[in-house]
Amino acid sequence: MNIENAAINILKRGVELDTKKRYTEALVCYQEGLQILVDKIKGDSDESTKIYLRKKIEEYMNRAEAIKKLVLKQKEAGQFHEQVHIENNSTGHSYKTLFGRFLDEEVQYVIVEDPYIRSFHQCQNFLRLCELLVRSCNNLRHIELITTRDGKSEGDQREWFSYLQNDLIKYRVQLIVKYSDTLHDRQITLSSGWIIKIGRGLDFFKAPENKFCLGVYDMDLRPCHETTVDIVHSKNVKQSYG
Repeated sequence: MNIENAAINILKRGVELDTKKRYTEALVCYQEGLQILVDKIKGDSDESTKIYLRKKIEEYMNRAEAIKKLVLKQKEAGQFHEQVHIENNSTGHSYKTLFGRFLDEEVQYVIVEDPYIRSFHQCQNFLRLCELLVRSCNNLRHIELITTRDGKSEGDQREWFSYLQNDLIKYRVQLIVKYSDTLHDRQITLSSGWIIKIGRGLDFFKAPENKFCLGVYDMDLRPCHETTVDIVHSKNVKQSYG
């Protein structure tokens, strides 16, 4: 596959997402595809090809700018809403793929509400999320987890959180764990105002079939349970640590 075809495929994916009103995902595709075309123009000496590519770049750039304005307008009006439906046994739904585009330098703290961060694999999911947050959010200072106690192995649960707290401190990030007996909501709230609501919480990955199969480490290759992800934006996110 040549560079131009690679860009076209990415841009087509952007159009597909755009049509489904998954605007922020479409924007990522448009930006990636446009960058490839811009690089292609720089290295191409054929004038007719350059004219064709410039026309395509202008076309997709105009749409990308329109999406930016639309998203901004919806955010300001408190009307932004994107929904992703994860089908049973589908792949390609790591945390980074699902909402990594919202993790940036604007995020100073994150609140994770999930009643099922209790068993070993559930705590591992939370660990994966923390790794992604540390790598993506340069100004992150606090992660707050609200969950329920594991009645069977509460000691293990507390120990795992303690290990994680000690590690996060090395990155100047404080982990605060709170327990609630009445928690039902499952959502991730970013201090930048983005709220990610996952129907099944963080625990939507299926267990790997064995210890030596694709998807053991790369979660984009891990089959998933069916669930729905809703992404909204609120200007009223409490600046708890502002």
